[in-house]
Amino acid sequence: MAAFLARHAGRRRPKQAIANWRHFEVSIQELLAPDIQALMAFLWSRIFDKSPCFDAPRMALPAASPARRPHNARLQPRKPRSPPVIDLYSWPTPNGHKVHIMLEECALPYRVHPINIGKGDQFTPDFLAISPNNKIPALVDSEGPDGQPMSVFESGAILLYLAEKTGRFMPADTRGRYEVLQWLMFQMGGVGPMLGQAHHFRIYAPEKIDYGINRYTNEARRLYGVMDKRIQHTGAYIAGADYTLADIAIFPWLRSWESQGIDWADYPALKAWFDRIGERPAVQRGVQVLAELRQPVRTDAEKEVLFGQTQYQRR
Repeated sequence: MAAFLARHAGRRRPKQAIANWRHFEVSIQELLAPDIQALMAFLWSRIFDKSPCFDAPRMALPAASPARRPHNARLQPRKPRSPPVIDLYSWPTPNGHKVHIMLEECALPYRVHPINIGKGDQFTPDFLAISPNNKIPALVDSEGPDGQPMSVFESGAILLYLAEKTGRFMPADTRGRYEVLQWLMFQMGGVGPMLGQAHHFRIYAPEKIDYGINRYTNEARRLYGVMDKRIQHTGAYIAGADYTLADIAIFPWLRSWESQGIDWADYPALKAWFDRIGERPAVQRGVQVLAELRQPVRTDAEKEVLFGQTQYQRR
C-alpha cells in the first residue's frame, strides 16, 4: 500500500480510479482500528485534495456530495457568547469600595452579593470558603488565568489581580510598577489600619479613651501630610503622572475625613487630588454600590458582631 500511495501522491486520479479507491477504502474500513482510520482520512485528503468519505467508524458513503453553499450566501448569525462574570462578595466599606471602583474602571461585568458584616454574614461557611480571614471583599472569577474559576480575597490582592487580568492601572515597566506597589502597600499597611483605628476610637469605642483618640487622630493627620506632600511632588496622582490602582486604593479611605479629625485646609494639594478623583464617573458609580444597604451601627448585637468576642472566635 505504501508504494501505491507514493506513486499516486500529489496527482489527480481519473473518476474510475477514484471510485475504485473508495470501494477499497470502505472495504478496508471494516478491518481498521479507529486510529488507523484517522491516518486514512489524512492520506485521502493529501492524495485527492478532498475531504475523506468517512468521519466516524463504519460510516457509509453518501449517495451524492452535498451542494456547496454559494460563496455569497449569508451565514446565520451566531448568538454572542455570554461574557464571563465576576461574583463579588462585598459591603459598602472603604475596602469594599476599592474593589467596586476598580471593577467599574475596568468595565468588567460583575454580580455583587452583599455580605452584611453587621449581621455576621462574614462568618458563614460559604463565605469563609473563599475568604478564610472572614473579611470583605472577596471575589470568584468564573474565568481565571487557566480558564477555571478562581477565588481571591484581601482587597489589595484583588486590585492586583484585576490589574493583571485587564492590563490596566498598573505600569508595565518595573520602575513604574514598584512606584505603584509601594503606595499600595502604604495604603494597606498604613492608611487603612490607622484611619480605621481613628474611626473606632473616635466613633465606635464604648468609652472615650483620650490616649486612643489622640494616638490615632495624630497618626491620621501625619498620613494625610505624607500624601499631601506626595501630590505636591507628582503634581497629579499618588504614584506619578498617571491614575493607577494606588489612587483607587486610597480614595475611599479619605471619604470620612471629618470623622478622622481632618481639616482639609491643612492639606490643599491632597484635597485637590481628592476632588479630582471623585469626579471620575467610574468612581462615582463604585461608591454607590450597595450604599443603600449600609446603616449606622446602632444595636448592641451589631457592635458585638463587629467589635466583640464574635470577631475573635476560631473558625
